[in-house]
Amino acid sequence: MSHTLYETKIQRVQRCELAVPGSRPEMFEKALKSGVDFIFLDLEDAVAPDDKLQARKNIIQAINDLDWKGHGITLSVRINGLDTQFMVRDVVDLVEQAGYKIDTLLIPKVGVYADVYMVEAMLNQLEMQQGLKNRIGIEALIETALGMANVEDIARNGASGRLEALHFGVADYAASNRARTTNIGGLNPGYPGDQWHAAISRMTVACRAFGLRPIDGPFGDIQDPEGYKQAARRAAALGCEGKWAIHPTQIALANEVFTPPAAEIEKARRILAALKEAAAQGKGAASLDGRLIDAASERMANNIVKAAEAIAAKNK
Repeated sequence: MSHTLYETKIQRVQRCELAVPGSRPEMFEKALKSGVDFIFLDLEDAVAPDDKLQARKNIIQAINDLDWKGHGITLSVRINGLDTQFMVRDVVDLVEQAGYKIDTLLIPKVGVYADVYMVEAMLNQLEMQQGLKNRIGIEALIETALGMANVEDIARNGASGRLEALHFGVADYAASNRARTTNIGGLNPGYPGDQWHAAISRMTVACRAFGLRPIDGPFGDIQDPEGYKQAARRAAALGCEGKWAIHPTQIALANEVFTPPAAEIEKARRILAALKEAAAQGKGAASLDGRLIDAASERMANNIVKAAEAIAAKNK
């Protein structure tokens, strides 16, 4: 292993992240009781320009009035983009009026590390001003060609600050690249394979290299549960920890895919036990079910066991 290692700074169970528009306050309590790991209340794309200010008020009231922690939910807010007139008041009002209950802010359309730094600098000052004891994390959406071109730099520099996770925003990414598709996250019949494989893989590698959590974004067709699970399986295979839900029916689908199945957990534990026994005999490798296992097998098995234990602890 290299002497340069970036451990995951903050580990959160994030199998599914439910998007809830700030302009739809009637949805807040339903989301609260949905059983999802993570929720972001949205001020950006899901809210029409004329509704932005009211949506911000709705979200601040909901953060303060509802018991998010009591329902086991990690709470995030997606602010408006840095290129809008709404972003500054989003950050200031959220932190001043409800900062003590916010876990993370999600920044859309991050193109360069300076975008993250700007929000981080604001949070540093606002937390001092408010005397907040909790530290609000930052998550960033990689959803433009510029963001993907700079994803390693964003991850590398952000890792030393508040940045916790990167999300892949497939729809805006497709638009930014002028991709010939109108699907949101689904397979393109005109492309022989997974159109988003290279992008998700690149973002995931940047996350894992610098200790961040990689999260896959939305799947637009809420009438296609098998298509959603197929997309989630592809993301999980590449190393993503979870996926967005744009409708409550997608929560169970994401939880199913991103929760290690019992047979997989059992096998991982058997690998660890076999290698422990081999080590006691002075051996660096072992055979299990007719296959060689070694230190790399141990690292893969540990990933599965740790994920299972984190999910089990959350569900107690």
